[in-house]
Amino acid sequence: MQFALVVRTLGVLLLMFSASLLPPLAIAQFYRDGEVEHIGLSLLASLALGLVLWLSARRRHQTLRTRDGFVVVAMLWIIMSLLGALPFIIALHLDLASAVFESVSAFTTTGATVIVGLDQLPPSILFFRQEMQWLGGIGVVVSAIAMLPMLGVGGMQLYRAETPGPMKDDKLTPRIAHTAQVLWKLYMVLTLACAALYWVGGMSLFDAVGHSFATVSTGGFSTHDASIAYFNSPFIEIVCTIFMVLSSISFGVHFVVWRARSPMAYLRNLESRVFLIIVLVTIGITAGVLYLEGARSDLSGALRYASFTVASVVSSTGFGIDDFSVWPTLLPALLIFISFIGGCAGSTAGGMKVVRFIVLGKQVGMDLQRLVHPAQVKALKLEGRVLPPRVVESVWSFFGVYVALFVLFMLLLMTQGMDHVTAFAAVATCMNNLGPGLGDVAANFTTATTLAKWLCALAMLLGRLEIFTLFVLLTPSFWRS
Repeated sequence: MQFALVVRTLGVLLLMFSASLLPPLAIAQFYRDGEVEHIGLSLLASLALGLVLWLSARRRHQTLRTRDGFVVVAMLWIIMSLLGALPFIIALHLDLASAVFESVSAFTTTGATVIVGLDQLPPSILFFRQEMQWLGGIGVVVSAIAMLPMLGVGGMQLYRAETPGPMKDDKLTPRIAHTAQVLWKLYMVLTLACAALYWVGGMSLFDAVGHSFATVSTGGFSTHDASIAYFNSPFIEIVCTIFMVLSSISFGVHFVVWRARSPMAYLRNLESRVFLIIVLVTIGITAGVLYLEGARSDLSGALRYASFTVASVVSSTGFGIDDFSVWPTLLPALLIFISFIGGCAGSTAGGMKVVRFIVLGKQVGMDLQRLVHPAQVKALKLEGRVLPPRVVESVWSFFGVYVALFVLFMLLLMTQGMDHVTAFAAVATCMNNLGPGLGDVAANFTTATTLAKWLCALAMLLGRLEIFTLFVLLTPSFWRS
């Protein structure tokens, strides 16, 4: 392990993070909301830590190895979450557990909150919450690779540890720095387009920018307690739905669409095609139940609420225009369960990712065929490509560890006084980076105990980094030279 190089890299990345506090500082000054000093203190703390780490190892210029990349990513997310909690502690006087919960929820784009009364919060704090989601959506590490190729470290090692999905070696372009730049540009284009349409739809510029951050990152934080329902605008809901779905599709597919100038590339990609089918089928079921059970008196209203809510849940965004936890019959459970599927690998959405379910489905089909034809030898293919056995094995391993952790977290939360429905939904919403749940956490996590908040924060980090990025650090072989 090249500890000095890891420290240097962390220092540079934290210096970049400290720069993210400049826009909230400027907003605090513009609105004169009394938070200039508080945000300034947070900025100085982040800047000081970054400088100390960087200066202590600034002469190290080796290349990061794979193990070093995992340490950098895991430590960066933990340190960022702690530093991101400072404005909530200083400005809002939240306790440490609540502040870290809010910070982790923002960076992991979960969208669960312990804060109520958003409409009365200072604009600078509201903007900071939205901006953290935006940074977490694209990944601070990927942004760093895009903007700071002069880091002099192995970008691929950071990229592999950061990006979601089972096939982490796929790159859009031959050079990893160029790949990250492409991702960052696509992310910016989607954000600007979303903000412009929100503004045209009647949002203030502040709300338009803030909600575009939360939409494209699939974070789900809002500047209002009522979330998107605050605006009561079908146009804004349509824009939000479209961009939540777009953000749930792999940015690699977006790149192909942009390069080919053909939206048909979305349908030619198997994972995107399956994802869109899941969304449409779930919308149909949800709208039908809402209409037939009398929860919505007209079919158009049922389609409106179903489309928005399904897109919000499956993308793990968590925006709301209605409380789906009180919807009739199977709908609350159905919506929570589709959050496990989530979006496509290589997107900002949470969940286990559609491609993993595709791989599992193909594997089950092959096993059924072997029962009929035991001597048959057939490779598992995905879009014409033979999947290496290690990819299939990693998918099964991921599912096994995910289920085991889910059960463990659920049992631990039940020891903190949560009923089984609330505990199940809390773990689901945190590990899937969704936000809203069921039971006592349907709206927020204010009733959770201190230990429950720490457990949920850990579940969010595990979900965002897809478990193994953190788990690998606990294996003795990882630390052997």
